[in-house]
Amino acid sequence: MAESGVYHVPILVDDVLSLLAPERGGIFVDGTLGGGGHAEAVLSRLPEGSRLYGIDRDDDALKESTARLMRFSDRFTAIKGNFFDMKELLLSRGVPQVDGILLDLGVSSHQLDAAERGFSYQKEAPLDMRMDRTAALSAYEVVNGWSKEELKRIFYEYGEERFSDRIAGRIVSQRELHPIETTTELAELIKSAISGKFRNEPQHPARRVFQAIRIAVNGELDGLWDAIVSAHDLLRPGGRLAILTFHSLEDRIVKNVFRSFESPCTCPKSAPVCICGKTPTARILTRHPITADDDEQQANSRSTCAKLRAIERI
Repeated sequence: MAESGVYHVPILVDDVLSLLAPERGGIFVDGTLGGGGHAEAVLSRLPEGSRLYGIDRDDDALKESTARLMRFSDRFTAIKGNFFDMKELLLSRGVPQVDGILLDLGVSSHQLDAAERGFSYQKEAPLDMRMDRTAALSAYEVVNGWSKEELKRIFYEYGEERFSDRIAGRIVSQRELHPIETTTELAELIKSAISGKFRNEPQHPARRVFQAIRIAVNGELDGLWDAIVSAHDLLRPGGRLAILTFHSLEDRIVKNVFRSFESPCTCPKSAPVCICGKTPTARILTRHPITADDDEQQANSRSTCAKLRAIERI
């Protein structure tokens, strides 16, 4: 277990605080609690009588964040669960509406650094990648059990991998000889399937496939649109939702669902007046996504791909 404070390095903290404005008071939610970095920053500005609920499906994250946030125990509640079920989790605790929600869709620093979790292509470990280690599906089942077509699809759709067909074929051929069991074995197999000139990119050639497998294992994109809608529905008028994404697939979904809140009209452009009756339910606070500055990117390489978007409920 990492020491408190280094389990996870929160990204774009000042911008998150500026958008959420926890000093307003009320009920706030960190739907992806992780090591509690963002939650700690929010709680430090949350006035007395307010509360922050932190949700995570990772037992390690809940244990670490609870210890880290002990001094805020009078206004912090940790909940085990998936933010996809946020509405039900909060309603079961008598919370029908909230004033601010943060979703950090990235993998925590600890999950990447802890070799035994199997997220990293640079550290040898059993193929796992489960955020909730009680879940049935792991990376091992995906790599060794899914068909070539299924693998090709997720590599292309979730990883935007140009060599998805060749990599899927190489995996299927190899597992016919023996199961693929470790992260480094899979990483080398992926590298061997990629054309030579693309093997020396600045980032490891296995990065996109590992991302795709992780997304599939944890169902990160399945239902994300609906989960964002559900979070939006929890907001009181004036409540704010901020979302941090780390790859283009997530960011595209967030951007489009935010647009649907601000411009919901489905009438043809040629229609002289709106007849669908749909009116805006939120306004976008970030016309362009906020990204980390050079100093933060140098201090924390994982901030390089981060994009922050936010809305305010009308």
